[in-house]
Amino acid sequence: MRSAFLTVVTVIVLTLPVLAGEIAESERRSGYDFMSSDTRAMQDDDTANPAMLSVLDGEALWTTKAGTANKACGDCHGPVDVSMKGVAARYPAFNATSGAPVDLGQRVNLCRKQHQEAAPFAAESRELLALTALIAKQSRGMPITAGDDPRLKPFIARGRELFFQRQGQLNLACTNCHDDNWSKHLAGSAITQGQPTGYPIYRLEWQGMGSLQRRLRGCMTGVRAQAYDFDAPDMIALELYLMSRAQGMPVEAPAVRP
Repeated sequence: MRSAFLTVVTVIVLTLPVLAGEIAESERRSGYDFMSSDTRAMQDDDTANPAMLSVLDGEALWTTKAGTANKACGDCHGPVDVSMKGVAARYPAFNATSGAPVDLGQRVNLCRKQHQEAAPFAAESRELLALTALIAKQSRGMPITAGDDPRLKPFIARGRELFFQRQGQLNLACTNCHDDNWSKHLAGSAITQGQPTGYPIYRLEWQGMGSLQRRLRGCMTGVRAQAYDFDAPDMIALELYLMSRAQGMPVEAPAVRP
């Protein structure tokens, strides 16, 4: 299967023009639009959406006291459906302490360290995905606003540079698939625009939850490039650029994807 995948990628690269142009706002489409009707129905129905199990885990964690401070998230923030409304739509956000953007998972871990005096959750851990899924759900249907802060401009520029930078043995950039060839098919699956409207997601291929960082690392591995480390500055910059180019699109989290 890997050999077949690489063959199809090579055919696309050799036979299709590389336009390296960003998608016009009027043409932006969520990954939801590229899914089958059955997968859409799964996402649309909270009783059938497997990501909602992670949200339930997040609800339990929200009220669980942790760390030396013996505090729960709710002790500081109150009801999650009130205090977290719209929060996920503006992440990654600028962190004044570090002078750099942090994504939602990093913000959760900063709260654990600074306010609960607890150890940070591991990247892609059940707990971190559960809390970010819970928080992201509170922004469902709200427009993405990430990137509005003027302090983020240099980081957005870096993320855009990375998006257009060819890498790996296949010498491909993110833009070659997601800007230039979206709606075409690769190994039987539709190429989407890479709009990050639904993270964290439940991906059927994974049979589990995953963050945008996990998805990006998978793409990098697919083009035979060295994947960025979780939470690396370039990873966050790329996340930020993707979210900023999806400004105005509604949050779908927690979404389902093939």
